Amino acid sequence: MIAPGLPANEPDRLRSLAEHNLLDTLPEEVYDDITRLAAEICGTPIAAINLIAGDRLWPKSAVGFERVSSPREESFCAHAILNPDETMVVSDARYDERFFDNPNIATPNGIVFYAGVPVQDAQGRALGSLCVADIRAREIPEHKMESLQALAELVNTHFQLRRTNMLLTATQDQVKQAQPILHRMVSAVGSLPTENEIASTTQLKSLQEAIKELQLVLEHPACLDKAD
Repeated sequence: MIAPGLPANEPDRLRSLAEHNLLDTLPEEVYDDITRLAAEICGTPIAAINLIAGDRLWPKSAVGFERVSSPREESFCAHAILNPDETMVVSDARYDERFFDNPNIATPNGIVFYAGVPVQDAQGRALGSLCVADIRAREIPEHKMESLQALAELVNTHFQLRRTNMLLTATQDQVKQAQPILHRMVSAVGSLPTENEIASTTQLKSLQEAIKELQLVLEHPACLDKAD
């Protein structure tokens, strides 16, 4: 067995994976529908949307096996993400030097055939793959492979929508946090003395604190649980 290497953009890839909040999440119908359709189109007993994290593979969706983590070094998908723009096909893993003694093959009903299309974020970083697998050697016709690739593009779109919605929610929360602070600033400015008067230390300090708090919310919205 040959363990998969790391993509050149591994730190950025892992950061993007974390930002999408996909790991260790509950099943979602949209991904399960895509996975079932991939298995049906390709006629395979196994299909999955697998995500490759630090040292593990985690199935976001799976058909034909349990959704549990497994070692990255034993993962077919960890090899697939090394070439984000290519579909990796292993017709018979028993005769492939990367996999012939892989534990996933050695078990009863082990994987023999694999086809995986990398699934990507908006910047083209491979977060994992949409794959199908079988316990026997086989080939998939070109038109079915094209359908699998189209489904992977659909996964990419949902990943990007997920990330966009998360950013929108974060921005809305940021605005909600900023609003009461802005009200405090307006009140503090309104209570400042005229140019012929001397501003009190308390008034200036209140305004300075509100400005700092607003800056903190705008730069790091998650740092504050609430704004008084």
